[in-house]
Amino acid sequence: MDTDIMTIREVAGYLKLTEKTAYRLAAEGKIPGFKVGGAWRFRRRDIDAWIEARKQQSAGGGASNRNEDN
Repeated sequence: MDTDIMTIREVAGYLKLTEKTAYRLAAEGKIPGFKVGGAWRFRRRDIDAWIEARKQQSAGGGASNRNEDN
């Protein structure tokens, strides 16, 4: 059964990031997530909404945060 909740590893794969980068972005509050017992968890729909918001920023001439992936 596919679940709406993803682990740090799953969200990293989904966003095509390293786990280290996904963890850093989550810890900095740059991607939507929450902790359960000290482990990060992410709702797929929140990540999808975050992606759409980023696309809107890019299309609207907003500043790109390209350096977030480094």
